[in-house]
Parts: sequence; structure tokens; C-alpha cells
Amino acid sequence: MAEITEKPSNIDPRSGFCKANSTFYSKRKPVPLPSNDSLDVTTFISSRAHNGKIAFIDAATGRQLTFADVWRAVDAVASSLSADFGIRKGHVVLLLTPNSIYFPIVCLAVMSLGAIITTTNPLNTSREIAKQIADSKPVLAFTIPQLLPKLADSNLPVVLLGSECGTPNSSKLRIVASIEELMRREPRQSRVKERVHQNDTATLLYSSGTTGASKGVVSSHRNLIAMVQTVVNRFKLDEEEQTFICTVPMFHIYGLVAFATGLIASGSTVVILSKFEMDEMLMAIQKFSATYLPLVPPILVALVNHAEIIRKKYDLSSLHSVLSGGAPLSKEVIEGFSEKYPNVTILQGYGLTESTGVGASTDSLEESRKYGTAGLLSPSMEAKIVDPESGVALSVNQTGELWLKGPTIMKGYFSNEEATASTLDSEGWLRTGDLCYIDEDGFIFVVDRLKELIKYKGYQVPPAELEALLLTHPEIADAAVIPFPDKEVGQFPMAYVVRKTASTISENGVMDFIAKQVAPYKRIRRVAFVASIPKNPSGKILRKDLIKLAVSKM
Repeated sequence: MAEITEKPSNIDPRSGFCKANSTFYSKRKPVPLPSNDSLDVTTFISSRAHNGKIAFIDAATGRQLTFADVWRAVDAVASSLSADFGIRKGHVVLLLTPNSIYFPIVCLAVMSLGAIITTTNPLNTSREIAKQIADSKPVLAFTIPQLLPKLADSNLPVVLLGSECGTPNSSKLRIVASIEELMRREPRQSRVKERVHQNDTATLLYSSGTTGASKGVVSSHRNLIAMVQTVVNRFKLDEEEQTFICTVPMFHIYGLVAFATGLIASGSTVVILSKFEMDEMLMAIQKFSATYLPLVPPILVALVNHAEIIRKKYDLSSLHSVLSGGAPLSKEVIEGFSEKYPNVTILQGYGLTESTGVGASTDSLEESRKYGTAGLLSPSMEAKIVDPESGVALSVNQTGELWLKGPTIMKGYFSNEEATASTLDSEGWLRTGDLCYIDEDGFIFVVDRLKELIKYKGYQVPPAELEALLLTHPEIADAAVIPFPDKEVGQFPMAYVVRKTASTISENGVMDFIAKQVAPYKRIRRVAFVASIPKNPSGKILRKDLIKLAVSKM
């Protein structure tokens, strides 16, 4: 294992700030990274020693896969993908499924070949999925029978996820196998294994990035290996076996990082829920004696609000930590949770798809009690706070855009040089699009978003995408979409609409028009009609003005 490069000597030990280059350095111990360049993330994970027995449990059926089962399955699936379907290094494979015990097997098998995994949200519409397929050009898809219609126009050969998939295939899709068939194959000892380098692309996850439409985030094997090391070291997982409940979607960076790759490197057990339902999640904690519960803030709020009923109905005594990501928690929520669940520690995290889910974290209750913080910089991570107007790097307690640099930062956006150039600079700094400051103790506070994403229950909704759809309506002259604050979901999309002359379109008419074309989390849930949309001289929507207007009427 190789350590990360040396830090400068003149760093303030309290804040982590170095005046000489206006850079904040992580106060955490750096993560060791393997020096061997010819290494894929699957081999890295499978070769890590641990004492774990059970890797995955399907919460609904109780089916268990031991670590031996998982690696046998990964090897068999990789052999089959290579021999039967000609999957080679650089090929893209699409995975369209809710959470399942097959998810990590597909990811690890594909990446072991040097092929690239691209995931998509099962809630996305056929139109949204077709767009991702056109962009990423996969050669094979894995999906469940129920989602086949969403791939109907794609011509992709499909492997079905599930045991014997006897589902009638009403679409014209070519079903080439089932995952169980592939898992039963004898792994070929002689298969041609192309050399995979740490810098080769491993995943292609779609994110709205810091602006506008969805883009493919290119993450390397090195990015994922650094992320695995960060996750394992953060929770001291090598010390004893732990059981995690998987509530967050695996297609999302949060789920992929934690559950499909990071945690199994440590011998932890992951209990997989195919979809989030509060009662099923609580039942799973009780049944499998879970110790860790990763979630998003709205679920945490629900746990606080219904604590009395929950404690009467379920035994949660095994649980010692909840991990919250997606948005910082307020003082009220942290205090409320600590009061109702005194034996459970709250840990928080901040990361982007572009940083492989890594950026900052609070690793103890004491750190989480710095209210409103996203935490301290993750190991081996560097940060700058940059004035968005002047481009000057700022000091402690000054607010500007957070820039990050480290071993988990993406290679760039797929086939999009312009978007890459505006997000990654020549030295590898990632502009996060978040307005932040770092205090005298090195804690990051997110103040606002420069980027205009709406965060609905942790999902990203780009306003530009909804605005483009609204403008295709024959009765709409202009439109703007903003985040509207909501206690339950965080934010939801609200539209300001300018009707065309003589138009009689109603609020419901606008909402229904969008609902038919997008995933449920992207739906517009509030509409206001206005005479004009405020814009600056260059034609950019003045969203802040509209947000002020919306909030003033609350």
C-alpha cells in the first residue's frame, strides 16, 4: 500500500488551512492506496482479508449469500459475460433494477472484466432511460421482468434478474439468459482476462452535476478503491463484524458506494430491502440485529416523529449508528433523535457522484453536534473555498464555492468536454457548485447551492430539464422551476408559468403534463401563473428572486 503525497509542513493543525497555497487539508489520517497499477476494484475488494461469513441477505425472502457464494457467483457471471456475450474491457453494461442481492454481483462481475457499469433509476420513464442509453451506448442490459417495457425501444440483449424468469416477454426484446443461469456456470479458469489499470473507467453514473441536464460521471477503478478504503476506515469495520440495512437505492452513488462495493470489502453483512418501507426497514433491524442504518434526512425525521409508536412495536436495541447523507441535519433533528434514541449515534456525510460519494463526514456524535455541519474533510481530501466572482481562494470562516481534490474525484463527464472543463480544472480541482465555509476547527458548512438542483428526498431534480419540457406545451410561453421547501421531502419542484395569450391551462393541467413524462420524484407539485419570468441581461432565470417570492407567500 502506498500513502498519499506529503502535505506541506505549515498547515494550521486546528483548521487544516495552509496560508501558503490557500488550501484546506484533511485532519483525518490519509487512506493507504495500492501502488500496483494493474488492479481492478473487484480484485481489490475480493483480496481483502476479513472474518465475515454472510455478505448479503434479502430482507423479503431471507435468502442469504455467504462471501464464498458471492465470489463464486461473480466469477461465474464474469466468465459467462466474457465467453457467451463477448463482453470486453471498455464495453458498457446497463443495470436497471430496484435493490436486490443480484445488484452487487452484476456490478462486480462487469468491473472485473474492465467493462463499465451504468445504472439507472427504475422510476425513470422510458424516455429518460432511452436518453441515457443513447448517450452511454451499452451492449447488454440486466433488468427485472417488470421493467422490460422500459427497454422496449432499445434493441438491447437482456439478461433477466431473478430465478427462473418465466415471465411472458410481450416486448420484442431479446432475452438471452437469466442471472441464475449465469451464476450456475462453472467459472472458466482459462478465460482471457484483459489487463485492467486503476485509471480505467469502472462506472458511469448519471448525475445532473453542478448544472442542467443529466451527464455521465466517469469514475475509475482507482476512484472506487480509494472510496472503499475511506468507507472501511471510517467505520473501523475491520475491527468487528457489523450488519447494515440497505434502504438507499443502489443505483445511486450513496447505495453503490456503501452496499455494492464498500462494505463487503470489510466482511460486513448487508441486509437488502428492495424498496423503502418504514415498517419493513424496522422489522429488518429487529430480525437481523442490524447495527448500522444508512438513510436520508426525511427518514430520520420520521423516526423522531414516530419514536413512541416505533419503540413499542420494534426492538431496535442492536442499532448503534445511523448514517445520514443528502442534506445537513438541523439542530432540532439531531437533538430530537439523540433524546429519543439515546444509544444510537448520528453520523453524517457529504459527497457527490463526481467525488464517488466521498467529501466530508462526521464520524462521532460529538462531531455531529457541530450543528449544520457537513463534517470534516474525508481522508486524503483537500479543499479550497473560492470566491465565485473573483476566483480568489479564501481563508477560514469565509464563504465561497467549495472545490475538492483527492483520489476519489471523477475523471470527467462522459463524452462532454465542455461540461468537464467547466467542472474540473487543469489541476484536478472539482467545483462542487456548493457555497460553503470552513470554520476554525476544519468543519465544512454548506450555506447554499450555486448549482440549481432541487433535492427531493435525496434525489436530484434539475430545473432545466423540467423547464425544457414545460416549453414544449402549446399553451405555455415561458416557465421557470424552483425548489420549494418542504418538511417531509426537503424540497419539491414548483413551476412559475407564463401562459400564452388566450390559454386557459390550469395548475393541474401543468402538473399532469409533466407527470406523464418524468419519474415520480421529478413531478411538479405546485404551480403559479405570472406575467413574466425575471431574468438577468444575459437571459439567465433569476431563480433566487422566484424562491424569495414563493417563500414570502408561505
